[in-house]
Amino acid sequence: MPDLKFPWDIRAGRRFPLFCAVIAVAAVAITLAACSKAAPSRVEFALNTVCSVTLYDEAKDSVYRDIFSRIREIENRMSAYLAETDIARVNAAAGKAPVRVNDDVFEVVERAVYYAELSGGAFDPTIGTLTSIWGIGGNNPRVPSQAEIDAVLPLVNWRNIELDRERRSVFLKQPGMVLDLGAIAKGYAADEAAAIIRKARIGRAIIDLGGDVLTCGVKPDKSPWRVGLQDPYKSRGAYIGVVTGAEKAMATSGVYERYFDAGGVRYHHLFSPSDGYPADNGLLSVTIIADRSMDADALSTASFILGYENGRALVDSLEGVEAVFVFRDMNVRKTGGANFTLTDESYRLLAE
Repeated sequence: MPDLKFPWDIRAGRRFPLFCAVIAVAAVAITLAACSKAAPSRVEFALNTVCSVTLYDEAKDSVYRDIFSRIREIENRMSAYLAETDIARVNAAAGKAPVRVNDDVFEVVERAVYYAELSGGAFDPTIGTLTSIWGIGGNNPRVPSQAEIDAVLPLVNWRNIELDRERRSVFLKQPGMVLDLGAIAKGYAADEAAAIIRKARIGRAIIDLGGDVLTCGVKPDKSPWRVGLQDPYKSRGAYIGVVTGAEKAMATSGVYERYFDAGGVRYHHLFSPSDGYPADNGLLSVTIIADRSMDADALSTASFILGYENGRALVDSLEGVEAVFVFRDMNVRKTGGANFTLTDESYRLLAE
């Protein structure tokens, strides 16, 4: 196991409460068994990540164009970091006035609030002020002062999102609040891509939006898709095991992909909303397997923040949702219906 240092290693044994910021990272989207012949995958950079779509048998350039056009439309409406998006306008009007948004934006915000309530605030789409002062993923990440953290923590509160379904408006009640849909919008985009594929009557496809993986249809031999689960201690593409299934979405929240090093400490991008530091709950990653990518996306964040016991309870309470939990000590646990097979003998799959 590589000698990685995280904040829990040297901060005087401090235990951080649990909250994950906005980014779900990643199953390894690789087919591990022979499939029908595919046209070359279309790969583009969007949603601040590498997006790959592979259409099998009946691939058409027009379908690829429609998919990536829709992905970019979603980005141009839901990004908190581009000017003039619906979310940017909502953030600019925080504490001032409601902002009318497109129907799809309202749908995603409404679903984000649902998961915030369901998880008791473990999933919180108003985490943006906290992630911005740390700057992880940007050009100048840094450890903010305690005073800076204390100043922004009151702005992280999903209960201060006010929705008007009739007007399709979103209002952030406190000035300075920042809505960020990064932990759910990518999953929504994957679902929209799948809808375009179904409408085009494409029989088989794999969608990988920066690690949010969605498989469509079945392989010609009727065998299930096989998708590798990323090894948190190795470079992208190394996997610890395989999830099998047909027409399922997978999303992973983990501590290993976005981080920076300062003073001999590695700070990852998954934050606690109660103290504002990277969360420590003994987990390296949580992978959710569900029917919809948007749900898998949000639930992977919520389950990571809740930690194994409460995260497992949340998953077990939901129909059609399964999970794989990877721990810092290289133990792995899965829910009863998760079709996961461990392939790396350096990890241990514990009894359910």
